[in-house]
Amino acid sequence: MKHQRHEIILSIIAEESISTQEELRDALRKRGCEVTQATLSRDLRKLNLVKTADPQGGYRYQAPSITSDDLFGGKALYSIFSETVQRVDFAMNTVVVRCQTGMAQAVCAKLDSISLNNVVGTLAGDDTIFILMRTENDAKLLVHELENIISNQNNGI
Repeated sequence: MKHQRHEIILSIIAEESISTQEELRDALRKRGCEVTQATLSRDLRKLNLVKTADPQGGYRYQAPSITSDDLFGGKALYSIFSETVQRVDFAMNTVVVRCQTGMAQAVCAKLDSISLNNVVGTLAGDDTIFILMRTENDAKLLVHELENIISNQNNGI
């Protein structure tokens, strides 16, 4: 139930501008999920959600972002990553990163050189990287962030 609720919370904050716990509780209620304020506070901590400024001048909950500077310290390496990684997915608490042939070890070495939250360890082959995360939710968050990097680069951002 908790994992399902976490997925619903991530979905809500991705689709709506939610600025308070009460707004989030209402959105959860509309989706058939009743939670106490204490449970919601624990969920927000567990998901590492942060409040960020929105374009309208207010604040909204958001999953932490990985930016090009956070990951790779510069646009050139960020471009290499986004052009090399073909797709990402997860199964339970394992993230699978598929790369162009021969590039997985280089990408994995770069991922190992930064401090990603809740990574237990990584393993790279020729075109595939396995990243073992502490929880399934951690895996889902990392996949979401990596997909954003890939899609932003593909969209010219």
